[in-house]
Amino acid sequence: MEEKIKLGISSCLLGNNVRWNGGHQRDRYLVETLGQFVEWVPVCPEVEVGLGIPRETLRLVGDADNPRLITTKTKVDHTDAMQQWARGRLEDLAREDLCGFVFKCDSPSSGMVRVKVYNAKGHPEKKGVGIFARAFMDQFPLIPVEDDGRLHNPAIRENFIEQVFTLKRWRETRARRSCVGNVVDFHSRNKLLLMAHSPKHLKVMGKLVAGGKAKECRPLYHEYEEQLLEALRLKTTTRKSVNVLQHMLGYFKKDLSTDEKQELIEVIDRYHRQLIPLVVPLTLFRHFVRKYDQPYLRQQTYLNPHPVELQLHNHV
Repeated sequence: MEEKIKLGISSCLLGNNVRWNGGHQRDRYLVETLGQFVEWVPVCPEVEVGLGIPRETLRLVGDADNPRLITTKTKVDHTDAMQQWARGRLEDLAREDLCGFVFKCDSPSSGMVRVKVYNAKGHPEKKGVGIFARAFMDQFPLIPVEDDGRLHNPAIRENFIEQVFTLKRWRETRARRSCVGNVVDFHSRNKLLLMAHSPKHLKVMGKLVAGGKAKECRPLYHEYEEQLLEALRLKTTTRKSVNVLQHMLGYFKKDLSTDEKQELIEVIDRYHRQLIPLVVPLTLFRHFVRKYDQPYLRQQTYLNPHPVELQLHNHV
């Protein structure tokens, strides 16, 4: 990476005392671990719209698809003010070149999914989206988003961070001068990563790249980016990862000794049976890539998609 990745985040997750009760919801992993590699852009919709600290709690009320943002006790409606503020804030965020956003789960302003919406009888249903979160996702449909609650799931965390790092690499590639050459180079380096997420998208994107010379630069970039982020939203599975590992094994046909090949096969099988995490076969493959100087695999981001400090391939 040429520079740190910019990510938006609900301000309370950084430890800022902006919640309704004057407290925070500091997330240690986001601040101390992921924070080593990203530049956070904090947003607190409720404070930035003008509500105080501490303040009366808010809730979503009415239709889940178009709810109102109402104070719990005094029933003051802040929907229009929040939506007007959000339009201006999104214009500012568009200039930040964000590669993702981490929202605060369950928040009536910033919750991404399953936020409580109270019906006419006062009964809550977890069908809503926070007012600001909805506006952000509508404005930036391709930017990866998650919330702090869902990020406790190792598979969701890995998928989100992989999207973020890949999008950053794509943007850096896109900024270079050569148009079709940029896309070809990026696609070549990320083939195995894409295969691990969606072989179907990999095939479509391969055809797009092959016909790139017939397209203008901007539409080529846009179409490729759409396909890229659609593919990365699809989570990897053990089955898809095993397929990639077996595919990589084929590049060592003339290099590996009988014992080395058997070792790789056994490690892949143990991973397939979910006895060991993905980091084990990947570490062994990286060793053989260096040992035999395998040129194609050496350039594949699949083997190093994100910093090892994030420990994203360590779960079974």
